[in-house]
Amino acid sequence: MLRTKKIRKFFPAIKAGRIISNNAASTQVPVQLLDLLKKLVVQYDNVHRGQSRSSLITTEKFEASYDTIAQFINAPSRKNIILFRNATEAINAVMYSLLTEFKDGDNVVTTFMEHNSNYVPWYGLCKEILPKFGVKVECRLAKFNKETGELDLEHLKSLVDKRTKLVCAVGASNFLGTINPLKEIKAIADASGYLQPSGEARSYVLIDGAQIVPNMLIDVRELDIDFLAWSFHKMLAPFGVGALYGKEELLVKMKPFLYGGDMIAEGQVSPEKVAFNSLPWKFTAGTPNILGTILSAQAIRLLIDFALDPRRHKYFLADNKLEAADIKKAMAEIKAHEQALVGEALKILGSMPSLTIFGPKDPTRRTSLVAFSCQDKSPFAIAEGLSKLGVESRAGCHCATLAHHYYKLNPPASCRLSFYIYNDLEDVDRACWAVKKCIN
Repeated sequence: MLRTKKIRKFFPAIKAGRIISNNAASTQVPVQLLDLLKKLVVQYDNVHRGQSRSSLITTEKFEASYDTIAQFINAPSRKNIILFRNATEAINAVMYSLLTEFKDGDNVVTTFMEHNSNYVPWYGLCKEILPKFGVKVECRLAKFNKETGELDLEHLKSLVDKRTKLVCAVGASNFLGTINPLKEIKAIADASGYLQPSGEARSYVLIDGAQIVPNMLIDVRELDIDFLAWSFHKMLAPFGVGALYGKEELLVKMKPFLYGGDMIAEGQVSPEKVAFNSLPWKFTAGTPNILGTILSAQAIRLLIDFALDPRRHKYFLADNKLEAADIKKAMAEIKAHEQALVGEALKILGSMPSLTIFGPKDPTRRTSLVAFSCQDKSPFAIAEGLSKLGVESRAGCHCATLAHHYYKLNPPASCRLSFYIYNDLEDVDRACWAVKKCIN
């Protein structure tokens, strides 16, 4: 497992005595990023629009951050990385950018296990936006196995046809914990035969990576997916930054989501024509979250350092390129650590007969979260009871509303514990035994 004792020392929230087991929603901020923020504001200035030394330095740090983010997921270059406020906005950007490409009779295929962020935009597209233009597009939902929490690939395959422009799937469910087989999903999309504007005969693939990018190795070139969205507030840096990876050839042809300053080519605005900026700035209208971007990239570097050796910094605040071998090793360590934590949670919670645990029972097939319901007590009462015992959890539908209705839960809610790199087995034990105390 990770050197958690060393890691925990860098988190003010942990040092304050909190038992934080709601990390699937947002993670905590290490002191290194807080200190860095204080240093950055001394020389802070806007980017891409100034000649002062401060503006040039800030611009350099800002643009280099895109390189770090690209390296982390093995994207070809910064041109593939578009930054937004969160993963939700990134997914909306894909929806609006592809809006004019949809043809009457097309369909979008997604799943019942989606976060609302990867369902509601497509619902809006099909039910509210395109119908106003007389274009009928269907949103289809693939089922999952209620017992195992695994996606029904056969049903998914039956929904994808020659009119499927896009397949959207969550990388891992934030309710079930299920890690989806992305290569199999990609193969199904590739076989659709949908004729894209480029002449390719396949469906595009968009993956909601909010629960996988912070927790395991993601290589977009190996997966060969078209779009990947995730947020940095789930990987140590809650500074309002979400990322979208897109294949360069698609981003070049897509229309921008937002129009305005900085997304246009220098001086290329006239009554007759507006020319867009080069990638990735083509999709970045207005002043971006400059400090949040720099801190998010440094959070990646710090995350790798924590996993490799929390006693020294090889990447944090350094200008060196992230080495693929180090990324692979670090993310493997994080994944193994989290599987040990969730394995312990499954063992303890599984010994309580009144609990129903959702998702795979095998910790290797899920992320480090466990959602459950109790036949005798509401999830909200459990979460409130846990809070009184000093354990931070979450009750509700976790924005996975479709999946909760799929189980016909009334109310559509569950209680969830979720862990990250600064949690240890003692945290898990205390949280799970507190659950037992609450339900008894």
